[in-house]
Amino acid sequence: MESIWSQSCQIREREPLQKDLKCEVAVIGAGMAGVLIASALQASGHQVVILEANRIGSGQTRNTTAKITSQHGMIYETLIGALGEDRARQYAMANETAIQEYRSLISSRKIDCDFEERSAYLYGDHVGQLKAEAEAAAKLGLPAALVHASSLPIPTAGAVRFDRQAQFHPLKFLKAVSEPLTIYEHTSVRSVEENLLLTEHAAVQAEHIVFACHYPFVNFPGMYFARMHQERSYVLALKDAPQVDGMWIGSEQGGYSFRNYGDLLLLGGEGHRTGENTTGGRYDALRQKAREWFPDSQEVTCWSAQDCMPADGIPYIGRYAAGRPNWYVATGFQKWGMTSSMVSAMVLRDLISGRENPYARVFDPGRLELEAVPGIAAEGGQAVKGLVKRVFQIPEAQAAQIPVGHGGIVLLDGEKVGVYKDGNGDLYPVDIRCPHLGCQLEWNPEEYSWDCPCHGSRFDRFGHLISGPAQEEIVSK
Repeated sequence: MESIWSQSCQIREREPLQKDLKCEVAVIGAGMAGVLIASALQASGHQVVILEANRIGSGQTRNTTAKITSQHGMIYETLIGALGEDRARQYAMANETAIQEYRSLISSRKIDCDFEERSAYLYGDHVGQLKAEAEAAAKLGLPAALVHASSLPIPTAGAVRFDRQAQFHPLKFLKAVSEPLTIYEHTSVRSVEENLLLTEHAAVQAEHIVFACHYPFVNFPGMYFARMHQERSYVLALKDAPQVDGMWIGSEQGGYSFRNYGDLLLLGGEGHRTGENTTGGRYDALRQKAREWFPDSQEVTCWSAQDCMPADGIPYIGRYAAGRPNWYVATGFQKWGMTSSMVSAMVLRDLISGRENPYARVFDPGRLELEAVPGIAAEGGQAVKGLVKRVFQIPEAQAAQIPVGHGGIVLLDGEKVGVYKDGNGDLYPVDIRCPHLGCQLEWNPEEYSWDCPCHGSRFDRFGHLISGPAQEEIVSK
């Protein structure tokens, strides 16, 4: 299960950090956000290094559907009501400016990344809601209008169309932008204290530290674990499927997304909170839709993505916490990592350079809007639920009841553990507690992984870390 981006682009490997160093700015993470932030800072005259735990673009960037758009679902009417027109306009214009920044960067550097201008559509069954969203977006200065015609294979009442949006090949773009940057791969940051970052083999002293690692792994200060969760979604790449006019996403819960890349159609959907896919079947559900809508199509590949979902629906871009003035963060991008990555580059470049940014206020991680309090409480409640479940809920399944090729939670020698059973019937027990904050992990039968329902850390069937915020493996028993 590898994305079409990973299959069609290889980025040269960089050496790991082996000796201590000092720098002006250290960026943690070499995905789209980290690379764009570092590139913008370097262009502004700053000395920057990037520390990447795995490979450039090996995290969520390689699994995006790669839409560069300010059309972020049914949000603008809500933002105006929650934040007021001025700050809602900041959000809208920040993302429109991000699209233009991509255009300018690709043009000035002559980057061959299959960049194409396309309209973005938000389709749905409730014309009144779509009309209100189109009017709210247009009021903020966005190129939005209500339309009724559709190139989709499913019936819709209408759609909100955003003109002058774009799509591209994210890894081809990332390959070009990362080339002149100083990047250390296979260099996992284990801890951060004040101005010091510790990796496995070396220490880095930096005047400024940027957390661009998808989900911040330092819990205090900041408490990002209480302010967002992670969600997974799935994509099929189909050949012999029709071309759709632009990029489409459903406005209702459980809607599907469509976009073309060359002669392929990317069909996405079946999202859920990470750690809450205990029955599986997400890919099968997508395949059933593909057979229904595109009976002559054939699946080329499939993959999944994971997104950080902030409590109030707005990314956290700015200073990490009041007590850490030289730490910065870019996280909580929801499903819109491409534009949010560029917004992060613009905002953090100006913040570190001591310049005012016209969009910074709406993304400030220090915000605490009253509207966000229920969401924050819900995130905290989910984390507590995970912790309580680990202590008090005793599973009934035993190792003999676990199907071959699957995992489950059992009691072994009176201790609660996770167990994967391979094709030979051999058992691979792991610590079922997430090393991040101790929540109980759940078996994901779709992708043969142990997933944390609290904060989204994932581990493979043998306990090896796939993605954070956890930084350690789940130790085999």
